[in-house]
Amino acid sequence: TSGFTLIQAIACAVEFDNQHCGIYAGDWDSYKDFSPVFDPLIQEYHGISANSKHSSDMDTSKIKGNIKEEVPVHSCRIRVGRSIDGFGLSPGITKEQRLGVEKLMKNA
Repeated sequence: TSGFTLIQAIACAVEFDNQHCGIYAGDWDSYKDFSPVFDPLIQEYHGISANSKHSSDMDTSKIKGNIKEEVPVHSCRIRVGRSIDGFGLSPGITKEQRLGVEKLMKNA
């Protein structure tokens, strides 16, 4: 997608020795191209086996609250990452791709 390299993926770990993760995918292709490196790390980090399959269930009726009335939530933080097919991820996105994402969002 963006020509991201393994050297770029591990640059943070090479530069800083205090990183929790230290390797970052620059685009979707990184997971495929560098799977011998990424797969074991992802499996260890998430505690999953090599043959695990991801599944999504978007049925909101299955969400059950566990907030007690006497201890209400006053705020929360939600982290959102974006992945748009054909564009690099944050570590590997090019300026041209950033402008393309901006254009997509403006026209959404």
